Parts: sequence; structure tokens; C-alpha cells
Amino acid sequence: MPTALIADDEPHLAQYLKAQLAQAWPELQILKIACNGIEAAEAIAQLQPDIAFLDIQMPGLTGLEVAQGIEGATRVVFVTAYDQYAVDAFEARAVDYLLKPLKAERLAGCVERLRQSAASPDGALAETLKRLLPQAAAAPARLRYVRAAQGELMHQVAVDEVLFFYADDKYTIVQTATAEHLIRTPIVELASQLDPDRFWQVHRSTIINLDHLAGTRRDEQSRLFVRVKGQARELPVSRAYVHLFKAM
Repeated sequence: MPTALIADDEPHLAQYLKAQLAQAWPELQILKIACNGIEAAEAIAQLQPDIAFLDIQMPGLTGLEVAQGIEGATRVVFVTAYDQYAVDAFEARAVDYLLKPLKAERLAGCVERLRQSAASPDGALAETLKRLLPQAAAAPARLRYVRAAQGELMHQVAVDEVLFFYADDKYTIVQTATAEHLIRTPIVELASQLDPDRFWQVHRSTIINLDHLAGTRRDEQSRLFVRVKGQARELPVSRAYVHLFKAM
């Protein structure tokens, strides 16, 4: 019976992966769920699972650092919310990757690959990681989803679906086409994590998704406003960011 370890600092995501694996690969035995990189490294050394599903961004040690320290035959599948970690390299040498939010078809493909593949040849994983680590250090991690509250429920919202982020008192509003969610992440922190080619900060309290930009308008005082698809509300653009729209 094949064995595996799951490492993710977000317990609900780890449990979700476990449940999805139970459907996609019933014979797979999950030996442990680790909540940080240090716990994952210790468990892998002790339990020697056949496969380790490692989140990349974890406290203590990153998933890349955990994988770099594996001495046995454990194969690694990286689980990440970001796609800046040389995705093509993840595909090489029997090292696989899964992007959050997880998709059933992608997981099924990963399982099939793991079933058919033998353990990585000696040095193959280390070689791949050697190429990945510098790239991971150089490339900023881009946010792909946010965990947001709506009433008593916690939702996982893909950033592709977000029309705009708006700071409101202690919270940041996450506006989608169908709902309004609340998160505690400050706008300045979001700006550093989002893809700057797709998400523009247009005000100290506002970040817009260019994929959902409907147009701009100037009022009688020449103040600039942006319009978002499907939203009656206009968002002001502060003078510091007006230059972004000159080419439009």
C-alpha cells in the first residue's frame, strides 16, 4: 500500500487534499498531516513515506527547503497557490506540482503519474531543486486566492474573480461579481503579492483587477474615476496613480 504525507499550514486545505486523494487514490495511506515545514521534515525522516505533498509557503521551512533535505526515496509533489516557481521544472524528473485551488482533473493526472512512475533516480530531485531554489528566491510569489469571510462562513476566493479590493476601516473588502467578502490583509500587503501586470493600485485604499475594467471617467474638476464591469459604483483614482491610465 503506497503511503504519503501532507504538509500545509492551512488545516482546512490539508484536509481537503486528503479527502480528494481518498477519492482519486483510495489505496493511498496518509501517514501524517504536518502543519509546518519543520514538522514535515521530521516526519518524512521518521516515516519515509513514498510521497510527500508539500505546500511551498510554510512557516519554519518552505516546501522547497523540506524537499531539499529529503535523503530517502520519497517523491515530492509541490502544492502551491503561486505559479512563479518554474512550472516547467516541476514537471521534470518525476517532481509534480498542484496549484491551489485544487482541480479534480489535475489531481487525477498527478495520481496517475505517481502510480506509473518509480522513485526518482538518485540526485534527480536534488538537481531539479537546485534549479528551483534560486528562481523561487528571485521571483515574487503571486497571490492566486484569498481566504475571505462572509458572515460566519469562510470562502476561498480566486483572485481572478475579484473585481477590486477596497480598504474599509479594519478590513479589506474583496468584491466579486456576485458577493462582497472581508479579509484583514492590508492593501499594501496585497499590492506586494498580486500580479502587477493585472492588478493596479489606483488609490491608497483601492486595488483594481484590470481584467474587469470597464472604463474611466473624468468629472468637472478633472478628477479621474474607474468603472468596473457590472458595478454601478465608480472608484476614484488618486493623483499619484493617474499616470497609469495615460495610455488608455
